[in-house]
Amino acid sequence: MSNVNDSLVEISKNIRKNILKMVTVSKSSHVGSALSIVEILVTLYFKILNIDPSNPKKEDRDRFILSKGHGCSALYAVLALKNFFPEEILESYGTNGGTLLGHATKEIVPGVEVSTGSLGHGLSIGAGIAFAGKHDHSKYRVFVLLSDGECDEGSVWEAAMFAAHHKLDNLIAIIDYNKLQAFGRTEEVNNLEPLIDKWKSFGWMVQEIDGHNFSQIIKVFEKIPFKENKPGIIIAHTVKGKGISFMENQLVWHYKSPSKEEMDLALKELSLYEDGVY
Repeated sequence: MSNVNDSLVEISKNIRKNILKMVTVSKSSHVGSALSIVEILVTLYFKILNIDPSNPKKEDRDRFILSKGHGCSALYAVLALKNFFPEEILESYGTNGGTLLGHATKEIVPGVEVSTGSLGHGLSIGAGIAFAGKHDHSKYRVFVLLSDGECDEGSVWEAAMFAAHHKLDNLIAIIDYNKLQAFGRTEEVNNLEPLIDKWKSFGWMVQEIDGHNFSQIIKVFEKIPFKENKPGIIIAHTVKGKGISFMENQLVWHYKSPSKEEMDLALKELSLYEDGVY
């Protein structure tokens, strides 16, 4: 496990490097939201998902939906490193005429299953795809990554009821529980607790992990399905801005774009900045 973890840690460092460069060059937002989901995405794409970058639409592929579409710089960086498209395309992120838009976008980006950004839609779409898979006796699984603030949306809970009612054990939701949303801490804006009890009461099997601990992440994904005929949810405790000391748990990095100097400092922390060459 340690060798696997070491490899995933190195991949995560490269993903964080690319996220920082993308949002700095494009002067875009949501760097903190992207950094908090790196370990989850890296584990999924490099360890868990049944996918084929050379055939992104193969019928039996697992489906991943980034419901918190504003964190798409992380997803784009992972897809590029997984060879869904050339890494140099990341340079177009958030730029005029660029390929990579500021929210996860289907069709123009290989590997993106659903265009997302308006919060509260991803789980409903994922539940529909999972339902279709059950109907067709397909073996694919559907993974949906939500933000914690997104759970303020009523459509999330409608989808939760639907999934439990239809016994969608091929559906796995993950909550990026970094406890910060656009304008404050989740407990202050709209308290989600008791979050575990809420999901259990909706008929879901719940697992709780440290969303930056590879051993825990791998272990919980390998237990899927958690119980036959029950949808599963993973509440992943994370840190907004994870990996960069001055960004960690700081609300300002929901919207603020790093300056060139801040990017350089962040890359030094990741040991990826040497003599001005990235």
